[in-house]
Amino acid sequence: MNDINVNIEKTEILSDNWYTLKKVTFNIQKKDGTVEQQSREAYDRGNGAVILLYNKNSETVILTRQFRLPTFINGNPSGMLIEACAGLLDNDNPEECIKRETEEETGYKISKVEKIFEAYMSPGSVTEILHFFIAEYSTEMKITDGGGLDEEGENIEVLELSFDKTLEMIDSGEINDAKTIMLLQYLRIKNIL
Repeated sequence: MNDINVNIEKTEILSDNWYTLKKVTFNIQKKDGTVEQQSREAYDRGNGAVILLYNKNSETVILTRQFRLPTFINGNPSGMLIEACAGLLDNDNPEECIKRETEEETGYKISKVEKIFEAYMSPGSVTEILHFFIAEYSTEMKITDGGGLDEEGENIEVLELSFDKTLEMIDSGEINDAKTIMLLQYLRIKNIL
């Protein structure tokens, strides 16, 4: 598809409480050449990074479990979600961010990470680009219990699961977080575990 002509006419801040919710009114040129005015809301929470830690020898991965209010509101009875370690960049580069988040959330201090791709996770309404990483871990890298930061209200459970079990958990619906499924499938497709 060729580039399209878009002209932003007006941007209104609807909320700046936690992150920023904007209403943007813009003119967009359609395929037939006509111009149409549209309005959309876009939520800007910053960009983030996510990582899947894996151990080739034991064929295990490290995941986390924590309460996620939006899933609770949308029908997840417990609100608990099993997912890969992730966090917002907070003005760091993606690699430094994910190393910091890994230590805070899982207790593993890693030095070498591999970036595998970037993806928009909900491009119809959220501006965030997520940077995806993988890294090998070993028991020697565990320096704390993890669990997140109290000052950020985090209460994270660290899970070490067999890779085969995680694939079963995708099938059963126990793991239904998109970024986590993408990372587990990446390991599977690339025959890493």
